[in-house]
Amino acid sequence: MIPGPRNLITDIPGLKVGHSADSEIKTGSTVLTANHPFTASVHVMGGAPGTRETDLLAPDKSVAAIDALVLSGGSAFGLDACSGVMDGLRAADRGFRIGNAVIPLVPGAIIFDLLNGGNKDWADNPYRALGRAAYEAASDTFDIGSAGAGTGAMTAMLKGGLGSASFVLDDGITVGALVAANPMGSVTTPGEQHFWAAPFEVDGEFGGLGPDLNAGLGRQLNSRKLARMLELAAPLPDERMNTTIAIVATDADLSKAQCQRLAIAAHDGIGRATVPAHSPGDGDLVFSVSTGDRKLMQTERDLARIGHAAALCLSRAIARGVHAATPASGDLLPCWSADKG
Repeated sequence: MIPGPRNLITDIPGLKVGHSADSEIKTGSTVLTANHPFTASVHVMGGAPGTRETDLLAPDKSVAAIDALVLSGGSAFGLDACSGVMDGLRAADRGFRIGNAVIPLVPGAIIFDLLNGGNKDWADNPYRALGRAAYEAASDTFDIGSAGAGTGAMTAMLKGGLGSASFVLDDGITVGALVAANPMGSVTTPGEQHFWAAPFEVDGEFGGLGPDLNAGLGRQLNSRKLARMLELAAPLPDERMNTTIAIVATDADLSKAQCQRLAIAAHDGIGRATVPAHSPGDGDLVFSVSTGDRKLMQTERDLARIGHAAALCLSRAIARGVHAATPASGDLLPCWSADKG
């Protein structure tokens, strides 16, 4: 398998991604949509998720396809970005039809970025407008790093970000990942040089420094992020202020149940790229998408390969998002690139 031509989730034909951001608030929203409704599911492994309309993605629920997925900053406020995307879809006459009614179906998930140095003293919730702007910007090319839902993201030690990656399998099936990395854990080993995801890097896509050769790693859980948040809002009531939220997608023709298995498999990508992952204070969640353009030949074997590729893409996307993050006024944490040129 090799990366697609853009090394983005939009290497899957028909998918589009749009971003919007507010630099003063230090937040943003990201939407994934397509020209036609698509099959989707979800799996949550973090202990503190923030979601909208995820129940309808269960395999036993009657909804067959949805119109868009949203990743957003803003904690619970950010869920209103889904409303903005719904507004854009409705204006385009997109959605589930019941008689004369048109109802766009837009599940979403959020990260906590309310204590990141931005000005959160807004009078009106800004996320509906951010969601609409992200939808209007949807394209097959988009920025990674400090963009969209990754604008205000932070990891334990470094600024987080919005990442994406893709693979084209040997039989032509394409798999991709899109992620807002804002975990409790670190995406780099001590010293912030080497990424935990380094064994899965392709062609130096996030620095090319290779794996950390030290042994016994992972035993210390230092966090600049927590220290800075304590300065802003001590004492903190708990540590439910983190999340890695992601979308993995493929053009293989999958059912909702198979999409759910894909989401489950893809969570390995979070665990390989973030230490620790899936904690009680994270809302770790993976949406999964099938555009259905390519038929599977050997269902179980193909699904296993697609799930493996999705996990690899998600690990790479997390590292790529943090690697591409750029500094901005008022940041609480440094960027990976700050002292590396």
